[in-house]
Amino acid sequence: MEVKAVFFDIDGTLVNDRKSVLKSTKDAIKIVKEQGVLVGVATGRGPFFVKELMEDLDLDFAVTYNGQYIFNKEKVLFASPIAKSSLRQLIAYAKKERKEIALGTEHAVVGSKIMSFGLGSFSQLVSRFIPTVLTRTVSRSFNRMVSKAVPQKEDDLLNLINQPIYQVLMLMTPEESEKAASDFEDLKLTRSNPFAADIINQGNSKLEGIRRVGKEYGFDLNQVMAFGDSDNDLEMLAGVGMSVAMGNGSSSVKEVAKHITASNQQDGIHKALEHFGVLASEKVFVSRDYHFNKVKTFHHMMDERTQEEPQAWDAEGATHRADFKIEELVEFVRAASSSEEEFQNSLASMHEALDKAAEKVEKKTPAKQNLVGQVDALIDTLYFTYGSFVLMGVDPERIFDIVHEANMGKVFPDGKAHFDPVTHKILKPDDWEEKYAPEPVIRQELQRQFKAYERHKERKNKK
Repeated sequence: MEVKAVFFDIDGTLVNDRKSVLKSTKDAIKIVKEQGVLVGVATGRGPFFVKELMEDLDLDFAVTYNGQYIFNKEKVLFASPIAKSSLRQLIAYAKKERKEIALGTEHAVVGSKIMSFGLGSFSQLVSRFIPTVLTRTVSRSFNRMVSKAVPQKEDDLLNLINQPIYQVLMLMTPEESEKAASDFEDLKLTRSNPFAADIINQGNSKLEGIRRVGKEYGFDLNQVMAFGDSDNDLEMLAGVGMSVAMGNGSSSVKEVAKHITASNQQDGIHKALEHFGVLASEKVFVSRDYHFNKVKTFHHMMDERTQEEPQAWDAEGATHRADFKIEELVEFVRAASSSEEEFQNSLASMHEALDKAAEKVEKKTPAKQNLVGQVDALIDTLYFTYGSFVLMGVDPERIFDIVHEANMGKVFPDGKAHFDPVTHKILKPDDWEEKYAPEPVIRQELQRQFKAYERHKERKNKK
């Protein structure tokens, strides 16, 4: 399919858990736009929240408030305020059911200090630590806490609806929102988190908003690629030509989407755009291997040496890289030795193994620069490394990130990496051990894995 427009949900998709846009995503958007593809957002957030993103990323348009308010850089393309009669009904319902309510205007979310302070942040924080089965309990407890802490005044809310209101947020569980939907036939209740319902006019949605933008710009839904992570993205993902669920998305989103990419923390947007060839003109390739991309970032930052076209090592370069691996293997064996004598015996065995390997390889293949042979050997070392982790019962995923962060900390105050003049290894700044030494953090991660296994064993024994 020809992609003429790309739309991103914001929370959990376009931004990471720290509410920032990854560099890989920014780079991808820039490349996509240079190729003439239109780029926008489709979000439950209000226009006031999106405008800074539009400027920073040079977005073409924004579908906000779940399709209720659509605009581009020059003008408002569509606005559908909720009828005052419906708003009065919602306010009365919220008072009766003791529900916290917030009103979305063009410029702010008003009426609830707690919800405008950051329900989205609360939801993301809690959802990381609370199992899905407990979501309803947590939601109800939060509702009760809110209603007691800052009781809302009906008159204040009624005064606020004298201005156009495009979306209402109400704290309620999924079950409560399903039940309430029958009481408001002219309204549509959707959800972007487990703790609140987004309430808009019937007939509007992110998908309908994208359709309206398409009519304005000359593309149809089959020419749209959309990214999302939560249940208010379901209709959008089901209706566009190419739908992508983020790796951190809900199970229902992953079932609907045509493709599942990496998470919003792991370059998911860039990887999907690259996977489907939307970044075809990009000069620097990005692998679908998350760890490879991390190491590539490290090399680029440290010495700006990366290779885009496949190329074999010469003997000197290959030997230099092998030297690094040998040092790590010696460290590995030493960490497995219970005494100095045992370590020396292991070293002797390694020397013997090296001689045997040389004899075997000399008979097997002629000495010739061979890209296939080099790649095959390196992949085998990766495979053996993962096999070692498998046999140790250790998940290396988080530990890799720990080591990567430690390596990225080897930049000196002048913003550059410094190298040993003899070994050419990257030197460590004076404060590196204190700030970045990976061993204590690795130890914590291993303790977490031990505890996870113990919990698993306890559950298994109970069965």
